[in-house]
Amino acid sequence: MRADAELDAELGTELDPELELPGFAHAGDAGADLFARKGVTLAPAGGRALVPTGVALAIPDGYAGFVQPRSGLALKHGVTCLNTPGLIDSGYRGEVQVLLVNTDPSSPYVIHRGDRIAQLVVQRVEHVSFRPVKDLPASGRGAGGFGHTGR
Repeated sequence: MRADAELDAELGTELDPELELPGFAHAGDAGADLFARKGVTLAPAGGRALVPTGVALAIPDGYAGFVQPRSGLALKHGVTCLNTPGLIDSGYRGEVQVLLVNTDPSSPYVIHRGDRIAQLVVQRVEHVSFRPVKDLPASGRGAGGFGHTGR
């Protein structure tokens, strides 16, 4: 197996050679920017669209891609990814697409071709086996979830 520093997701198909490939804005960034292949207008109050990125990837076995929102779009315009993180399995070879939603209550948001719309993080994933057990081992947290630690 290759070292993490040597891991490269290969471009499987260049669907739009005029569009930028995913890339990192700064050295050390974890997320590579994904760009819109098509323009679309997201209606206010929940308007959504599946936006193509113009790339298809061959992510190596043992890794997965996770599509995450861009913080600036969320903060400034209320635009985020609807299914976050979006999961790209290593066996998927279709075009990477991003499901965006506009949460702003009154203003539509226009996405132009070439806009940065999301980020892609590629991470190692572990495979586990599931089996039934009579009891789970105790933990400090127990069954607490969904806000159990307070505000």
